This record gives sequence, structure tokens and C-alpha cells, in this order.
Amino acid sequence: MDRIEKKEIRIKGGADRQKVFICQGDITKLAVDCIVNAANRSLLGGGGVDGAIHRAAGPGLLRECRTLHGCETGQAKITKGYDLPAAHVIHTVGPVYSGSHKDAELLADCYWNCLELAKAHGIGSIAFPAISTGVYGYPLKEAVPIAAETVLQWMREHEDYEIEIIFCCFDRRTYEMYQEFLSR
Repeated sequence: MDRIEKKEIRIKGGADRQKVFICQGDITKLAVDCIVNAANRSLLGGGGVDGAIHRAAGPGLLRECRTLHGCETGQAKITKGYDLPAAHVIHTVGPVYSGSHKDAELLADCYWNCLELAKAHGIGSIAFPAISTGVYGYPLKEAVPIAAETVLQWMREHEDYEIEIIFCCFDRRTYEMYQEFLSR
């Protein structure tokens, strides 16, 4: 299995029980409690990270996803990880970018609802891709602050919950944008 180097980001005023990391690589290779799938509303697989997660997890994931009857934009649902190193997959449906204020709300809901579901299931480490920034067209310069600020706000409101949160970036440009924003 490929080893993916994670870089810890020190969060000013953050709780010691909580850590934030960024890494660049294939999210399907991360040995964490849970990875997040930037899914489509059917939850039955697709392109990009969604297709990669379904391929790596094997047919059991698709069988379980069929029982979930889809997912609304901004919401999240959890499954087993099957053949992935991650024990669980949380599927969330990001907004297709239109430039409206509602897009930002729905994108923030994706991150928030994934973390709420992770906490409800006792998940101690979770890795996020850059939700909606692929074929859904969300500009990175707008998506990264929404993702990071939402996660940091969730952490402040749940200081008692021990968790490692990883922003797993598929490419160097995304990694650098997260690093720049989180280092402020």
C-alpha cells in the first residue's frame, strides 16, 4: 500500500484532542476510520473520486449503497468501507456550482453533516476530498475557505470530541491552496 505523508496543521487555540492534517494523494489508500466520498445523488458510483472509491471498495459498497435510496445535496450517509483500508465511507452530495449563495450553504452542510455523522458513529479519523471541485465545477478559491472554516467551526463546537481530520488533496494545486489557507 502506498504511504501518504500527512502534514499536521497547528490550529491556533485548537483543542489538543483534535488535529488537522493535509496530504496529497489517493484518498482510497488512506488507513483511517473513514473517508468521505463526494458522491452523486444516486450514491451508485460515478466519475472522479466517487468512481475511484467504488472501484477500490469493491462490489459490496455498491450493494449497500443501493439500500440507501440516494442522498440529497448537502446531506450525508454512511456505509462500510469493504475492501478499502478505511472502515467506513461517508457519502455526501456537494452542490453543482452555479455561483449562488445557496451553493456555499450546501457545501458547508456537506462538511458539517459528515462530521456530525462521524461523531454519531464514534469515528476518530476522517479524510475529506475537495468536495464539488471536480466535475461539479466549484472553484477551489471559493471551496477551500468554506471547507476549512466549516471544519474549524465544527471542531470549536465539539472541543470534547477527539478526532483527526485530514484534507486529502488529489493534486498539488489543491494541496497548496489548503496549506496556504490553513496556515493563516
